[in-house]
Amino acid sequence: MTDLERAILNMEGRDWRTAARKEDVIRRELDMSVIAYYQALNALIDTQAALEYVPTVVNRLRRLRRK
Repeated sequence: MTDLERAILNMEGRDWRTAARKEDVIRRELDMSVIAYYQALNALIDTQAALEYVPTVVNRLRRLRRK
């Protein structure tokens, strides 16, 4: 996994008070658009490497996506 992929998964593991705050941090810390972030995240949670890195986060996101 790349440093960016780990950063994306770590970001999803953080506790966010508001979506706006999270979006601001995505732009500032990862230097990517919110759309690009969620596209990368969606692809990333399908990988075995992501599941091995943070299984609780990946499993939670997979459950949310199925709903």
